[in-house]
Amino acid sequence: MRRTRTGRTAKVAKLGVKVGGSYATTAARKVFASSERRLALDDERRLKTAEAVAGELGQMKGALMKLGQMASYLDEGLPEPLRMALAQLRSSAPPMSRELANQVVRDELGADPADVFVDWDPDPIAAASIGQVHRAILADPSTGEQHAVAVKVQYPGVDEAIESDLRNADMLGTLLKQGFGGLEPDEMVAEIKERIVEELDYELEARNQQEFVEFYRDHPFIHVPAVYPDWSTRRVLTTELVDGHTWDEVLRWDQHQRDLAAETLFRFVFRSLYRMRAFNGDPHPGNYLFHGDGHVTFLDFGLVKHFTNDEMSTFAAMVKSAAVDHDVAEFRSIVEAAGMLRADAPVDTDAVGEYFQQFYEPVRADREMTWTSSYASSIVRHTFDRSSPISQYATVPRAFVFIQRINLGLYALLGQLGATGNYRRIAEELWPFMNGPASTDLGRVEAAWLARIDPR
Repeated sequence: MRRTRTGRTAKVAKLGVKVGGSYATTAARKVFASSERRLALDDERRLKTAEAVAGELGQMKGALMKLGQMASYLDEGLPEPLRMALAQLRSSAPPMSRELANQVVRDELGADPADVFVDWDPDPIAAASIGQVHRAILADPSTGEQHAVAVKVQYPGVDEAIESDLRNADMLGTLLKQGFGGLEPDEMVAEIKERIVEELDYELEARNQQEFVEFYRDHPFIHVPAVYPDWSTRRVLTTELVDGHTWDEVLRWDQHQRDLAAETLFRFVFRSLYRMRAFNGDPHPGNYLFHGDGHVTFLDFGLVKHFTNDEMSTFAAMVKSAAVDHDVAEFRSIVEAAGMLRADAPVDTDAVGEYFQQFYEPVRADREMTWTSSYASSIVRHTFDRSSPISQYATVPRAFVFIQRINLGLYALLGQLGATGNYRRIAEELWPFMNGPASTDLGRVEAAWLARIDPR
């Protein structure tokens, strides 16, 4: 199967070069050339061989590095021992040498990048924990049309490094247990291991991304880059190249523009969760490109979690009891049934409500509110507060591992933006048990899009 796919892709690549040799499509080349490089490369720190990659990843502790990056924007609220431990795990590997990157492409697509693509930038525009991204131009063999693309190339040996590290679940469990006195880390570790191993499979990432592409097709302000499956394999992923503003640039925009960007992030999270029963579990500022007026491109679908109908029903019931009905007794029964709180825990029900329901504070009342970094940090500190008697009986079941991550990550980002709005009304548009009326300009154009794709 692998050889058949590689052979077919190589033939497509050669044909693409043949029909694309004239550079007829100037738009693709304009996009290719217009983006500024986002990575300053140091030739002395390029990884020349697969052995060098494995050695570098080994020093960074593979999967633990991933865990550190996952928590990197929650620093302010983490307990000091955990914060210091994770601080050691955030380095990205230096970029691969041109020759090594070429070898990965050759192994996966059957030819050198210069033969697969009409144009190929040998220097990466981004380097991450398991791969690096190159700009390129490919030609559609059927039409001759050229497309500016981003080609993610996985470091050789990263899969062995991470899978080997993941076998040592005790280290992950020890880090996680720093935060919860009553935590039973087995399910959390199992979930994190499964998701991180999935992230190594670029073919799976391509399928995940395509699912989001199809759902958000023609959305008025949410964009997911197209996937090119004939130029994608387990270790190479080719997608549409998109230009946009970075997170650091957005933080310098005026507050109105930051409010619109924040609203889009919030809508994307909960629209995906409640309508698709899925979410990209990596709400990290590096995974977004911004275009103004609330238009955002969402990148990196390697860490996607799909939820069952029963899990989604539990999430919705928790929100309804906590934020809408304000029924603490009902909320407690739901979290106990979900496995988040030990059923016989000798704690006061009102205290249970206070402990868990802080997550719902921004949407519990119909009011305009401003997200702050201090609020986001307080939620993280509260989550990791081992002095609370509730924490001694609370844990995080497998289904909730990435829900927690989504919430904490999103709150941190909205706090950095200082976003202001009536998020209760926005949430009512997204909650499946309310389906409230559009409450903002973005909500109105999204409602029109929803009516077109699902006119029920």
